[in-house]
Amino acid sequence: MSVPLIPKLSRLPQHLPAEAAVSIELEEGIPMFRASSTVQTRIEELLFKQKEAALSLAEAQELDCYEEIDDYLSFVNRTVRNLFLAQAQKAF
Repeated sequence: MSVPLIPKLSRLPQHLPAEAAVSIELEEGIPMFRASSTVQTRIEELLFKQKEAALSLAEAQELDCYEEIDDYLSFVNRTVRNLFLAQAQKAF
């Protein structure tokens, strides 16, 4: 079994709140990490603005950072879910 490469974040968005940026929800007893409602609102604002007009360079970079964070959280969630599933299979 190959070990997946852990993604590396190059930077965090300037507007990312220092606290409460990530929430944790339980799905079938497994903790899943999600962007907080504050972060989701900011992403939606940027996406809406992007549809209406071009984003500034800073806004485009911020949106790219949020995409990297989303990829990272997805990786963490897949890894945690797979570990729980592997542990459950060993128990049976």
